[in-house]
Amino acid sequence: MAKEVIMPALGMAQETGVLVTWFKAEGDQVAKGEVLMEVETDKATVEVEAAASGTLISVTARPGDSIPVGQVIALILAPGESAPATAPNSTQTHLSPAGSLPAPAGPVEDRPRRVSPVAARIAADHQLDLAQVKPAGPRIQKDDVLAHLPVQASDSTTPADGRTLASPKARRLARERGLDLAGITGSGPEGAVLAADVLEAAGRASLPEAGPAPVLEPVPMSRMWQVMAQRLTESWQTIPHFFLEAEANATRLRLWQAQAQQRLAEKLTMTDLLLKLVATALRHHPRLNAKWVRGAIVANPEINLGLAVAVEEGLLVPVIQQADRLGLKEIAACRQALVARAQANKLSPADISDGTFTLSNLGMYGVDSFKAIVNPPQAAILALGRIADKVVPLNGQASIQPMLKLSLSCDHRIVDGARGAQFLQTLVGFIEEPLAILD
Repeated sequence: MAKEVIMPALGMAQETGVLVTWFKAEGDQVAKGEVLMEVETDKATVEVEAAASGTLISVTARPGDSIPVGQVIALILAPGESAPATAPNSTQTHLSPAGSLPAPAGPVEDRPRRVSPVAARIAADHQLDLAQVKPAGPRIQKDDVLAHLPVQASDSTTPADGRTLASPKARRLARERGLDLAGITGSGPEGAVLAADVLEAAGRASLPEAGPAPVLEPVPMSRMWQVMAQRLTESWQTIPHFFLEAEANATRLRLWQAQAQQRLAEKLTMTDLLLKLVATALRHHPRLNAKWVRGAIVANPEINLGLAVAVEEGLLVPVIQQADRLGLKEIAACRQALVARAQANKLSPADISDGTFTLSNLGMYGVDSFKAIVNPPQAAILALGRIADKVVPLNGQASIQPMLKLSLSCDHRIVDGARGAQFLQTLVGFIEEPLAILD
């Protein structure tokens, strides 16, 4: 019996996945365990392996499609097996950027290896066939699509009936705003009216004659960014946040970093040291490592630290598993590997699962302090600023010391003010005397 290829569930809360690319075309032979396709979720881009050996047939999805989890998108026909009389069960509807049913994938050599989600979204907005875009590298990026839009405007929008030259999106926007295309000056090839021209004209029409209207066009968002925005909005609206702040003298922390770096080949960052100290502090304050599940506080058996990492298309939180059991060398190596995979869009589901507490550090950007939003179902998130020299009292005298600001955001359903303050007090103590973690 033919093996169904479905859109896999790569996360607990995942409802859909975006097909980034096929690595095999319809009719190709595939081997079990061979990489078959690449799928993007809200958290990562993952290569999916074939579950069986045979011939790939009945492909019903193409790159850029957003597909519900569990939907059949192809079949793998075993050797000697006949193709089924009916197509794969695809009663659920997937969303195609082109607004039409997807065509079978072409030969691998005729298609770009990957398409960025931002590029796919811009192409969908402008009804652009990505097969016409020639990327500068192995993956179609936003700039490749933007560079091709003027070409599309001149190649595909020349009217045969004497109408004004205009792109499909420009025509749609003009209809929605009740504007006459003939009265709009086009900025495209051969004077074609583009979407930006329509928006500019609409802005002028909505303002008094005294001044021109600024041109405001929606910024394309990746699926990752959309889901991040949705979840952070839900977190802010549904979780009763409260915030605690503290400041620590980082003199001994810097000394510890310098001494430890002499013994390690791996580059040791301040974040590595703080991950170690936070993990140790959580052992002393397990409520900060708990979670809120269906109206109840649930203790986590492990301390798995999430580290907020900014990438072009959103925010990722890869997880260092059992961080309290790792030494500095292991934490540094794990942090480097996770950040590298995050920036390359190569995080696996295991890399972003089971986090129990999150650390967000913006000190490298010169930020003094900030307040972060809790990452549910976790109890808290720690925000760290830069280490800055300040004049502080020391032994009754004014002294310039390196100071670090910490801001703890807590879910009040799990943590009260006293517990949060005690955790911060312990962590400040570890920062000011790192040897205390050996006690």
